[in-house]
Amino acid sequence: MATSKNTETRHLKILYQDADYIAIDKPAGLLVHRSPLDRHASEFAVQMLRDQLGHPVNPCHRLDRPTSGILLFALNTSATRAAQNVFAQQLASKTYHAVVRGWLDGAGEIDYDLRNEERPDKMQSAVTAYRCLRQSSIQVPVGRYPSARLSLVELHPKTGRTHQLRRHMAHLRHPILGDTRHGDSAQNKFLRAQCGRQILLLRAVRLQIPHPTSGRNLDIHAGMDADFAAALDQLKLIPAATALKHAQPPQDHLL
Repeated sequence: MATSKNTETRHLKILYQDADYIAIDKPAGLLVHRSPLDRHASEFAVQMLRDQLGHPVNPCHRLDRPTSGILLFALNTSATRAAQNVFAQQLASKTYHAVVRGWLDGAGEIDYDLRNEERPDKMQSAVTAYRCLRQSSIQVPVGRYPSARLSLVELHPKTGRTHQLRRHMAHLRHPILGDTRHGDSAQNKFLRAQCGRQILLLRAVRLQIPHPTSGRNLDIHAGMDADFAAALDQLKLIPAATALKHAQPPQDHLL
């Protein structure tokens, strides 16, 4: 019998757990596992969760270091294979929230091939659906603009390319705030001044994946964490009271 958990542990917040899977709310800045990209990092989600549970865990998918939100791990070999197969076939549904430069109106789909970052000679198909949730304007000059116009958007990657969401939004000329690699330096300077820190405003808020044993759809949600909620409040993209309310993730369940 699957059980849902929404508990605050000393290290990592658990959003869901059963005999096959466990999902955590990964903090921004935490690497999933050891990487040659940062040899000085001392904390990794895999090791932290393993020590927290006293049980080996296997990550089922990627989440960039500066991105916060839902990260799924498998607790046994068959669950690992099943999840990796689902992600490889692009059958998992992922939802992100992001804050981008400018007013991105309505909804649409970005179908724009991306160059493989490990093999620059190879192009890969990449598709992202987007929907604008809220817009704001802050009367502070940013770069050549007299004010900062911002949008809170919902993003659904239909493919799983490296940095896909960050690169697709930059392609639309609506880069994600806090993105130091694909973003806008003037906007990032504004973000630091407005929010008092550098943070990538990209968060994985929902994951849907077929469960390997029951066959039913595993539907996991994460609310806003404190940093994301505070940034939305400071950027006038959500009222403070609403931000505090949504900082607590809802109960997760098997459909």
